[in-house]
Amino acid sequence: MYSLLPGLRVVEASSFVACPTAGLYLAQMGAEVIRVDQVGGGPDYRRWPRAPGGGSFYWEGLNKGKLSVAIDLSAPEGRELLTRIATQPGKQAGVFLTNFPVNGFLSWEKLSALRPDLVLTRVMGKPDGGPALDYTVASALGIPFITGPESMGEEPVNAVLPAWDLLTGAYAAFATLAALRHRDATGEGQEVRVPLADVGIATIANLGQLAETLQGGDRQRYGNEVFGAFGRDFVTRDGERLMLMAITPRQWKGLVSVLDIAEQVARIEAERGTSFATDEGERFRHRDALFPLVEQAAASRDSGELMEQLDAAGCCWGPYKRMEQAVRDPEMVGNNPLFSQIAQPSGESYAVPGAMATLPGLDRQEPSPARTLGADTERVLMDVVGLGSGEFSSLVDRGIVARAD
Repeated sequence: MYSLLPGLRVVEASSFVACPTAGLYLAQMGAEVIRVDQVGGGPDYRRWPRAPGGGSFYWEGLNKGKLSVAIDLSAPEGRELLTRIATQPGKQAGVFLTNFPVNGFLSWEKLSALRPDLVLTRVMGKPDGGPALDYTVASALGIPFITGPESMGEEPVNAVLPAWDLLTGAYAAFATLAALRHRDATGEGQEVRVPLADVGIATIANLGQLAETLQGGDRQRYGNEVFGAFGRDFVTRDGERLMLMAITPRQWKGLVSVLDIAEQVARIEAERGTSFATDEGERFRHRDALFPLVEQAAASRDSGELMEQLDAAGCCWGPYKRMEQAVRDPEMVGNNPLFSQIAQPSGESYAVPGAMATLPGLDRQEPSPARTLGADTERVLMDVVGLGSGEFSSLVDRGIVARAD
């Protein structure tokens, strides 16, 4: 974690992946993020994967470093408390993240009436307010029909990684800070709507895939082959599988040199009237000749020797690992300053990442664990909202708010 946003208070009322990710990123850069959940936990409080004791690794992973407040949001009095927390005065307050519906008690109209300069970032499914999740966005974009091997035919293949949720969360954090900068300059607040569906279609358009499809129809499936460049998985003599890439001229030159295939490559270039030295597209276009060549060369080498030579030549490659191997890799986790071993609310202690950015000029702070649900209810309602002890105790007694178990 870093202290780049000291004093900034962000209130988050959300669930699932995208919106909590935005709050997580802001917390890791130093903002005080107050997450408000339903008493007993919201819809994502027990999501898989779970710890042996039942706690959600998922929930505590996305809520590291946030304060936790538990309020009965089904009760009018509870809803009023949330609006009061979100619209508290102060230059460093009045920033609210949510994926609640456009209309209702957290509408822009109702919240801005309490604080006109509020910065409200709303993560949505569809631009019209309809529901959408990562997998429904991906399916609507056609991504599952170009994922996987050609042998799949017309069968869709869903991706395991919720890419659109994660992109939306990162964009929501960025948009929140942009709107906050605008408020600092003009005094104006505003609602920022970030729909998953728009992030999805805009992203494929930014990558050129919208124009590509309009010009030539759907892209075919290429399996593990990297579209438009040289890249695929190859197996070494000792059975290790490596992903070999050559995007830049230097990477291609190094790969050809390490595999000792310069003469064969030159022969292919002469026969086909092309050059692979500077054009990655040509390497892809003629992969029918290049892949068998690299396949044979890789199969004649042991992985240890080959990996050392690839590194020495500045090549781009990566080993294939099971996730169980990756999480135990000293370079990736064990000795990586990104991670710290800390205890979480689930009762488990494991490696937990902090901010993904590295700022060489600042000391990296150890990540804070997620808080037990409701651990900060009393502190926030008394210190931020200004409730008295008697008023707070009454709310607890009536089940409107809850402390940690």
